[in-house]
Amino acid sequence: MASGYIIASVDVTNPEQYADYRKWSTQAMQAHGAEVCVRGGEVKMLEGDWNPGRVVVLKFASFEAAQAFYDSPEYLTAREARAGAAIMRMVCVEGV
Repeated sequence: MASGYIIASVDVTNPEQYADYRKWSTQAMQAHGAEVCVRGGEVKMLEGDWNPGRVVVLKFASFEAAQAFYDSPEYLTAREARAGAAIMRMVCVEGV
């Protein structure tokens, strides 16, 4: 079975409020067995004109598990805490 990934590009607009999101999202990741591959860190543009801001990559056992994490009550709490604190771009991707 192929792994599932959640990849996010985040522009944080309210760092204090975003700290609450991080707390709740961390709990949701732990509850759903996410492997944190990237969570912030240095970004260096190699090609194109994409400025992703803060990058997050989470690995799950399957595409369905990644989708279940996003749809979970635990992550809903995190998303509600994030409202107005960041501009989020997020995709769920099937791995190889």
